[in-house]
Amino acid sequence: MTHPQDPKLNPDPITDEPGAHPIGTGIGAAGGALTGAAAGSVAGPIGTAVGGVVGAVIGGLAGKGAAEAVNPTSEDAYWSDAYQREPYFAEGYTYDDYAPAYRAGYESVRDGRVDWEEARSDWETRWEADRAQSRLGWTQAEPAVKAAWERANRSYKQTNQG
Repeated sequence: MTHPQDPKLNPDPITDEPGAHPIGTGIGAAGGALTGAAAGSVAGPIGTAVGGVVGAVIGGLAGKGAAEAVNPTSEDAYWSDAYQREPYFAEGYTYDDYAPAYRAGYESVRDGRVDWEEARSDWETRWEADRAQSRLGWTQAEPAVKAAWERANRSYKQTNQG
């Protein structure tokens, strides 16, 4: 049996090499490139180019690390078992109501958003469009998004600092 955190579950779509995480790497690279280019622009056009390349490499590595640290199947299994014990759980709601909020939280870390305020701001504006069949409004969903984000972020930090 394969361990749920086994990077072989994320093969490169071209080479089939394990642990590629092209989406996490790509998102991290794009964010890193923008940040690096902005920082390098102080040194002029050459600094912008160099900063963009260095930022893309560093961001790509960070994005890959985040994608490897967070297994959506494991997260979904955890939250489907734990959601009713959470302090924000409200009677009358089911896991189907909370699942999109949890997914938003752990996918934010997988996508390289390791800053809660950035993730929160993004989801606050996107929630109404992206909440699927959830009956939760943003105010009700936010604690679940944050709980899943915090759990995934801890996993990310353990994987990338341990």
